[in-house]
Amino acid sequence: VLVPVAHRIAPIPDVLPPPLPSGGLPGEGGPRPPGQTHGRGLSPCTSSPGPLAAPWGQPGAEGSGTPVRRTVGQGSQDSPPPAPSLPLGPSWGKETDQGEKPARKGCGLAGEPRDGVLAPPSGSRRPGPRSEPSGFLSPGRCPADAQPTEAETAVWNQVNAVLEEAQAVLAELQSYTGAGQEIREAIQNPGDLRLQERAWSAVCPLVAKLKRFYEFSLRLENALRSLLEALTSPPYAPTQHLEREQALAKQFAEILHFTLSFDELKMTNPAIQNDFSYYRRTISRNRINNLQLDAESEVNNEMANRMSLFYAEATPMLKTLSNATTKFVSENKTLPIEDTTDCLSTMACVCRVMLETPEYRSRFTNTETLLFCMRVMVGVIILYDHVHPVGAFAKTSKIDMKGCIKVLKDQPSTSTEGLLNALRYTTRHLNDDTTSKQIRALLQ
Repeated sequence: VLVPVAHRIAPIPDVLPPPLPSGGLPGEGGPRPPGQTHGRGLSPCTSSPGPLAAPWGQPGAEGSGTPVRRTVGQGSQDSPPPAPSLPLGPSWGKETDQGEKPARKGCGLAGEPRDGVLAPPSGSRRPGPRSEPSGFLSPGRCPADAQPTEAETAVWNQVNAVLEEAQAVLAELQSYTGAGQEIREAIQNPGDLRLQERAWSAVCPLVAKLKRFYEFSLRLENALRSLLEALTSPPYAPTQHLEREQALAKQFAEILHFTLSFDELKMTNPAIQNDFSYYRRTISRNRINNLQLDAESEVNNEMANRMSLFYAEATPMLKTLSNATTKFVSENKTLPIEDTTDCLSTMACVCRVMLETPEYRSRFTNTETLLFCMRVMVGVIILYDHVHPVGAFAKTSKIDMKGCIKVLKDQPSTSTEGLLNALRYTTRHLNDDTTSKQIRALLQ
């Protein structure tokens, strides 16, 4: 699902699992939902790097039909533990030939061992409180060609129109050089009318470009809202949405990739704020002198104020999406907040496992693919931290923050310093008392 917007790179390798057993998706107790054309089943995200557990319900090495489990880090296979007396939730096991569901054994989000996950309450759409989020895709096999189903088409078309424009926005921002030389000459020679006109002529088209960037952020906000509505609406759980609507999940990831890419370029280009500050000073000075300039009709005072607040942010696009996500949760009071946070934590989990597992990383031959995964992971962490009451850094968080930070710090600093700064300075709960000292130390 993860495909960059700004850089058309080689697609992420599509590593298919063994054939699915008949009767439904792995990890689900029932048949495939109607209308699903590209779902591939849920598979749990582990907290430890290394080979993932073999899906329950797959035949053993001897073809016995009995589920087997590959122990993480050991490379050996053994029979699953016997099922506990209490039944497991339907999303954590596949029925065996004897009609029993094996217990799921693994590590919790903080790495603690766990012998099984108790079933959620009857009728619940979410797994138990200590369960890890299931991946909407098995890490390492993210299909880049997920196509929208008929039910997804309306939202997909709306978001796709925005994403197509996103490429042009990034290209314009990357080529933005500013009018620094003209502005300096005009400031140093305030009495030279020719230099004043030259600076003004250089700044006006740049400000028009900055206005387009700001207006695009508003369209991106609306696109994100449409995706959140589609990926969290009843009656399906967030992981089921991500499985059923992979084309929309792909677009969600592309929006986050664009957002982090835009903000990285903006943070490294001080000409943006310098140009806009000169424009506003010139407008104010001419207004005092009762002069009307043609450019003022395009960017009036109200628009200039909104743009000023937007570009004053270190990460303006990410701030826009964070506010949009928070507003979405507050306005949809009948929608459990867990539906939104589970969607975000699942995507973070999948990205982390893809990045920290050598088996999957070895298939990424393009550096931009790794950057794409890292940007999406950081983006959903920040959104989660803004939406969740206690944030992403608390012990009760469903995101393995230590693992996510470690995976970023294992990369060359030139490619991840901006992402680490985004976690340091654009999250809400990093400095809360509930954040462990180890996590704070990792981000020092």
